[in-house]
Amino acid sequence: MRAIEIKRLARECGFELAGIAVAEPLPDDSRRYLDWVDRGMAGAMGYLADRRAAVRTDPKLLLASARSIICVGKLYNSAQPRSTEISKEGIGWISRYAWGEDYHDVLRRGLEQLARKLGADHEYKICVDTAPLLERSYAREAGLGWIGKNTCLINQEIGSWVFLGEIVTSLELESDGPPPDRCGTCTRCIDACPTQAIAAHGYEIDARRCIPYFTIELHGAAPEEMRAGIGQHIFGCDICQDVCPWNMRAPVAQEPAFEARHFAPQLEEMARMTEDDFQSRFRGSPIQRAMYAGFLRNVAIAMGNSGLEKFREPLEHLAAFENPLVAEQALWALQQLQ
Repeated sequence: MRAIEIKRLARECGFELAGIAVAEPLPDDSRRYLDWVDRGMAGAMGYLADRRAAVRTDPKLLLASARSIICVGKLYNSAQPRSTEISKEGIGWISRYAWGEDYHDVLRRGLEQLARKLGADHEYKICVDTAPLLERSYAREAGLGWIGKNTCLINQEIGSWVFLGEIVTSLELESDGPPPDRCGTCTRCIDACPTQAIAAHGYEIDARRCIPYFTIELHGAAPEEMRAGIGQHIFGCDICQDVCPWNMRAPVAQEPAFEARHFAPQLEEMARMTEDDFQSRFRGSPIQRAMYAGFLRNVAIAMGNSGLEKFREPLEHLAAFENPLVAEQALWALQQLQ
């Protein structure tokens, strides 16, 4: 099957971007990744630093018969304002990627459909971002975009609001090539990051300073010196993408699953949710990954950062919460109101 035909089939399966990379190691990228891990940049994210770190260095460790990697991208941008455009008091920011259905499920459905269209005469493995694969590196090699200074994959036509997925296959296919890096001298993402998580030279994130790390990955208390930088974020962060010039004219996704159901909720409403409320409201959403206590921790920090006196009563409610993580963050937040 020709590469152009595979890309047509990928579009039929709902992917705006598609390309093909050779299923061979990328020594420079692997070396940078392992060095990043060795320097502790992954923080408490053990799944990035354990034995799976070595698996990421060679696609054949995922599929021994691998010859090609079909890389796809699915747009998730919406028409709602960006975090840098919101001035309304009392709201919490949820990262754009989590406004709708869990993208893992959406992408896997599309990739399974595409794999079936390729026929039965090949071995394959479907990957979304939970698989130990350097997916941005292979997406770059497949021509989907370049890896920007904020470490996101950026496509010249549609920007970086793109979910990535892969089919590692035994088919030997004609491969694409990487596009040029078009970040140039721009440093908007570096300058805008409130916690200085992006290296001064770009192209590297210190996860231990990154807002999504504090609000999603970290199961304990956010470091006190970092809490002010978290601002109103209660799940993830979009700042480095919101300020990127390549996203200024990004198209809006047509995927119904990514409808903005969880855009900028009221903090007070979030603070009063029971665990059943949390599970019901965010069922099928990536937000469940923060877990109930972690989410309330984030809400408490955002309320403290707001400085709004109206949050005193809900924070006092959280300060009496049976979970010590939530209670400690709420007590800190009350001090910020004073």
